[in-house]
Amino acid sequence: MIATDNIKISKVATSKISELDFDNIQFGKTFSDHMFESDYINGQWINSEVKAYQDLVLNPATLALHYGQTIFEGMKAYKTVEGKSVMFRPYKNFERFNKSAERMCMATVPEEVFMGGLHQLLSLDKAWIPTAPGSSLYLRPFSFATDSFIGMRASDTYKFMVFACPAGLYYSAPVKVKIETKYSRAVKGGTGYAKTGGNYSASMLPNNEAMEAGYQQLIWTDAIEHKYIEESGTMNVFFVINDVLITAPVSDTILDGVTRDSVITLAKDLGYVVEERRLSVEELVDAMKSGNLQEAFGAGTAASISHISEIGYEGKDYMLPAVEHREISPKILTALNEIKTGRREDKFDWLYHID
Repeated sequence: MIATDNIKISKVATSKISELDFDNIQFGKTFSDHMFESDYINGQWINSEVKAYQDLVLNPATLALHYGQTIFEGMKAYKTVEGKSVMFRPYKNFERFNKSAERMCMATVPEEVFMGGLHQLLSLDKAWIPTAPGSSLYLRPFSFATDSFIGMRASDTYKFMVFACPAGLYYSAPVKVKIETKYSRAVKGGTGYAKTGGNYSASMLPNNEAMEAGYQQLIWTDAIEHKYIEESGTMNVFFVINDVLITAPVSDTILDGVTRDSVITLAKDLGYVVEERRLSVEELVDAMKSGNLQEAFGAGTAASISHISEIGYEGKDYMLPAVEHREISPKILTALNEIKTGRREDKFDWLYHID
């Protein structure tokens, strides 16, 4: 168990949980009672505290606002069938968080601060974890530069925080996506593998254009030739072609998704053939035309597993088999949900218990 003795606890006098409609939860709209905060000053993390969720006061010259030194993670907590509070694979997020910090020239966060903050926050706010199927408590650890300075250099000080919000389904139905061949999400040598805000802001214009054209997400291709499939806007992306599960290998342009890794592990455990390899747009389109593309889905913390219903390419939309006619992704989703909620053995040791 993580030591939390150095974390100050300042509980709210009155919880606002009574204001939450657990039967009608909108993703990212409502936040739990508390948040965690810690400061990096003079080479060490200090002032670690769980306190009331509240606004921040920032200097207008705060470096993160001008030069983009900011990173984040997306995680979830669940209630098991026995009523226990658990986090899903938090150490995988912890490792990725610090890889992002290193790439963005930021102070890494030690385990006792990252995991200790999460543990104490959830210990106080575990009543906010919804129990309806498909729901969870979404956790947002993030860090940003706090020097008050205008100049192109890395900050000397940082703030690390975590807040939580109850979440229902991110996508309530299968999504329609478009293969993007004009804009690029990431280039080799860039920040594509880091979970940093700039990667997401750069994708907003192409996402908006796709949505105006009737699509809900993009499938990004490589930035050099737009020849190979990389990932989707908020998810890693998987395809089933001739009974083989295919996804792009992790690289410096593709996020090393926690759900991605979980899907691959479960697929292999269920006996399916998995290939982590480059999939060309041409091969994918040929599979759609021939009917050999049996399934396509995205995998991410927010979306979990999101089925893809249609794929658009060069002005033509290709319909995929209905979800009820798919085999692999529904079985993986069932296994994933059952592990998260304690209905299936956690043989991969993925759950972190708060209680």
